[in-house]
Amino acid sequence: MKQDIKELCKSLRLAYVADVYEQIPFETPEQFLYRLLKEEIRLREKARAIRLIKKAKFLDKKSLHDYEWTEQLRFPPHLTKEDLCSLQFIENRENVVLVGSPGTGKTHLATGLGRKACELGYEVRFYRVAHLVEELEQALRNNRLSAFRKRMEKVDLVILDEMGYLPFSKEGAELLFQIISEFYEQKSVIITSNLEFSQWNRIFTDSRLTAALVDRLIHHAHIISFHGESYRLSHALSKRN
Repeated sequence: MKQDIKELCKSLRLAYVADVYEQIPFETPEQFLYRLLKEEIRLREKARAIRLIKKAKFLDKKSLHDYEWTEQLRFPPHLTKEDLCSLQFIENRENVVLVGSPGTGKTHLATGLGRKACELGYEVRFYRVAHLVEELEQALRNNRLSAFRKRMEKVDLVILDEMGYLPFSKEGAELLFQIISEFYEQKSVIITSNLEFSQWNRIFTDSRLTAALVDRLIHHAHIISFHGESYRLSHALSKRN
């Protein structure tokens, strides 16, 4: 009988019912069916989140659950912590720019927001900006830029980490500008940077290119600044004491 149930579930594309139906507590047939179907949905969503997190290619397992919200964060007047964590900015196709000194928690927050987005069913991609530029330059050389754009079509949120740590070639800067321009009002972008916008000329040597890129990014953006000393430095110093 169990094998028959598995075959029927397979025909109905019920991935988990056959494995969990014996574990469902119930008092009435209606309650059993309701709880069984709810468990099928829960396990499907869990499996999907795992797949999305894997596809996002985060660098670590950091999340919002272990993020330390401190007074070092400066939110814009129209935005609260709760607003940010609701991820409404993704639905609105708005951007989030996290600016501040190295080691102050920007990447952790960006990763945590991205991981939560995956758990809610959004398609996310995480890139170190320098690695993305390398990928774009290679795609250009191999005539694969259209394939890269195709892969990004269904992505809801793109995280660009460490904007400003390394300068780009003229070609790399132009490719990055093109890609970010294509994201404009089509998907959300989270950017982390240790540079104020006025210093982005260090990355994009063309001042007109820099101005156009910043204009697109901040048009629908929530800019959060990070102040204070590095968490990593403080942690390292505390271990020595």
